[in-house]
Amino acid sequence: MKPLLSLGTLSVSRFETPEILKRLNAASRRLAELKGVVESIPNRNILINTLAMQEAKDSSEIENIVTTHDELFQDDLSGGSRLGPAAKEVLRYREALRTGYENVRRDGLLTSRHILEIQAVLEQNQAGFRKVPGTTLKNSAGEIVYTPPQHPDEIEALMADLERFINEPALFDADPLIKMALIHHQFESIHPFYDGNGRTGRIINVLYLVKEGLLEIPVLYLSRHIVRTKTDYYRLLQAVRTEDRWEEWVIYMLTAVEKTASEAIVIIQQVKSALLETKRRIRTAYKFYSQDLINNLFNHPYTKIEFIERDLGVSRLTATSYLNELAEGGFLQKQKIGRSNYYVNVTLTAILTGESMQRPNAL
Repeated sequence: MKPLLSLGTLSVSRFETPEILKRLNAASRRLAELKGVVESIPNRNILINTLAMQEAKDSSEIENIVTTHDELFQDDLSGGSRLGPAAKEVLRYREALRTGYENVRRDGLLTSRHILEIQAVLEQNQAGFRKVPGTTLKNSAGEIVYTPPQHPDEIEALMADLERFINEPALFDADPLIKMALIHHQFESIHPFYDGNGRTGRIINVLYLVKEGLLEIPVLYLSRHIVRTKTDYYRLLQAVRTEDRWEEWVIYMLTAVEKTASEAIVIIQQVKSALLETKRRIRTAYKFYSQDLINNLFNHPYTKIEFIERDLGVSRLTATSYLNELAEGGFLQKQKIGRSNYYVNVTLTAILTGESMQRPNAL
């Protein structure tokens, strides 16, 4: 097996080809536009709570952990008690993303310690970096196509080198989007954990962009593009290892940034429009309008009486009255789980599930 090289040994000029620079320019423009659109949302927690769920779902699907939006949106309603194993794993991804984001915002760094904490949340253990050899990567036919570093000392050394590459710009003075592509490949090739490497690596992508100031909050979700191009993703990962085809890999990742940023812009604009229109109509028609009410309806695609009691500081009777009136007014759809009612923000869920293009007049 050819040993992994330090990323710092690569030449920056290697990634200054016309095709890469063209893709970089397009991706950078879209990412800057996305950052601006995010900053126009009054309550950004709405985006973290809702879009992070979509990324968690798509990233987990790459690992064949498949669940439905409906099951995920019911998480808060049941406190997780009704969820199946796949949904629980997806929701741990959201928790791991938030944990990593809070650490990066606090420290201004993305370290091995942070990465270990992300993986620990994902896998619900403290196993740390691999200490036992034997991990291999196989293709769909079960054939071994790549053997990651095996010795614990080598894994530790490579992760320390990667940490320096992430946090010390002078080591490789290239655009952060190019560096993100290199970081992702190196992390996946080190494959430092017993499990959760793919999902951890995809969380690192967006956290690195937050660290570099290209995003304020983690709302660029590359997993959607990877799900659609899964064959190319794995083929190009391997082509770097066997044929040193770094340029094609970087172009793939830059294309993923451009496309997912464009899609995120559309989704966020739709959420913003729905939020403002809902706010206008509720304020006009109901005396119980409040900003806390609007925040509740857009933080929780599915809400329930207890959430309104908690967020608005009202009695159960009052909360029930509010939700039933909003359901009668067409803002929410009342449904039942067992003996309990829950209330679906139909417009928001249509946006998040991709159905809004077929429902342009949902409000």
